[in-house]
Order: sequence, then structure tokens, then C-alpha cells
Amino acid sequence: MSSKKQEMLRIAEKLGVSIDAVEGEIKHLRLNQLKIVDLLPEMLIMVRSLISSETFSYRRNQIGVMNKGVLISFQNILDKTEKGETFAARNMNNRPHVRITPSHVESEILFPKGMHVQQITILVELEYLKRFVGIDRNKLYYLFNTDKTFWIEEFMSPEMVILVSQLANLSLENVLSEAFYRLKALELMYMLFSNLLNRENTEHANLSKAEINAVYLVRNAIAYSLDKSPSKDELVKLSGMTELKLRKIFTQVFGRGIYEYYNHLRMQEAAKLLKQYNLSVSEVGYKLGFSNLSYFGRLFEKHFGLKPKKWQNEYETKYK
Repeated sequence: MSSKKQEMLRIAEKLGVSIDAVEGEIKHLRLNQLKIVDLLPEMLIMVRSLISSETFSYRRNQIGVMNKGVLISFQNILDKTEKGETFAARNMNNRPHVRITPSHVESEILFPKGMHVQQITILVELEYLKRFVGIDRNKLYYLFNTDKTFWIEEFMSPEMVILVSQLANLSLENVLSEAFYRLKALELMYMLFSNLLNRENTEHANLSKAEINAVYLVRNAIAYSLDKSPSKDELVKLSGMTELKLRKIFTQVFGRGIYEYYNHLRMQEAAKLLKQYNLSVSEVGYKLGFSNLSYFGRLFEKHFGLKPKKWQNEYETKYK
């Protein structure tokens, strides 16, 4: 067995995954990169890049290397979208994002055939995290109530993308590499928690697996139809919840109301079309379902601080 796969078995044991399960399925994985930085008892950092040759799944049990902790996973740290592929045609799970869960949550991990996993996972001990956040921990109370099952997803800012890239490309043989990893992990958490403080206020209820799955069905339905939002009745029916419950849980997980989240996705796609495909402002607006280009411009400016054309020109000047 290769050294990378031996290392994966060691990681799996620390992260609560059955060794028998991993040994049975590891043959389906092509490991491009795998690093573990053991900073226990405070933190454990894992960097991995792998591709599955077959569809398989395994169950991750409660993580036992610390009594109580939070698992922060920076998913798809390299956004390698093929040219010509539209945002609506892609699985939302392929976009760079962050997920936060308590370390005791058990979950089923699915690897579809051909899936390319690129992630940095930080397991951080709860009391250490409280000390890091300090007096502001009351504002992020839901992260520290690990008796409840919470599930948070947040967009990855450009600054966070730069940081995770630094972590992914650092060699463990560098001078003071463990100190560097610790500093950058704390910096990432600072940026992440700063973003969480800007979220829409909502009550954080205990979530079931079915409720989490339901809001992801709704989120994906929105993401696959950026030029035309599904109707409220369609989304309620899809979720199997009441409208009120859907709105509450959606905001709890994604930090925005459904309509605000939909517009955020549209603006992220608009920026991508403007900078990567050099489309005109009108082409982008119409492509994303805006019949009123003035409204499109105002919405874009609200998100990025500049009108679309000026933003596109500044991007071209800076990067081309």
C-alpha cells in the first residue's frame, strides 16, 4: 500500500471513519495530495485532493480524538470550472464553500464516480475555539452548543481562497511549518467568523438529517435555474415543509433568505461571466433573466461596489 493511502488510514482513524470501511473502498480513490498537520489537542488540519474511480460511500462516526469540537471544511478550494460550462449546469457542491458541523455528528459520505475532492478540513477543540473568539462568542452561540445538531454553509470570500491556497501548497518540510499552519488556520477562522457575524439573524434550532437534505434540495433547485427562480409553491412542495419552516431552516443553514440567496448566486455568476467570458453587460443580464438592465446594474453594484461595466474594466486592467 502506498504511503499516501497509509496516511489516509491514519487520518480516517482519527476522524472516526471505520478502518475496515476505508480499506474496502480506498482502492477506488486516486490520491493526488494528502497532508495531515497534528496540532492536537487544539487542532487537526487535513489537506486532501483525490478523485474517485467508482461511486461509493462510507459512514463517518463520531470523531473521538477530542471530547467536543467543531469541524470546519473548506470545500473545492480550487475552482477549476471548464470554459463554456454555465453555473446553472454545475452542481452547487462544486463551488468553493465552507461547511461547519459539530464533530460528534455522524454522516454518510458519498463519492460519485469521477468526483474530484479538494478540501482543507480543520478540526478544532471547542474550548480552544471559545478562547480564540473571546468576548464575541455570544454572537456565535450556535457554534458552541454542540449538544444540538447544526449545519452551516458559507460562501468562501476571495481572501479566504488565497489563504486556503497557501495552506494547500505549503510543504511540511518548510521551516516552522506547523506554526505557519496554526497561524493560517486561525486567520481563516477569523475571516469565516467575521462573515458569519453579517448573517441574517435567525433562531438556530436542532436540525434533523431529513431537514438538512430538504433545504439542499431547495438550494439546488434555485442554483440550477438562475435565469428563472422556481415559484414559492414549487420550493415548498419540494421541501416537504411548511413555508415558514422552510424559510427558517434555509436561513439558518445558508445565512440568507431564499430570495436573497438566489440573487447572491446570480451576482456571483454575473461576475464570472464578465471576467472569464468577456460578455457584455446586456448579454450577462439577459442570460441571467433580467429584463430590466438598470435593476441588474443596481443589484450588481450593491454586491460588488461598482457598476458591471466599470467592474469588468477594472478587472481586465488589473489581471490581463
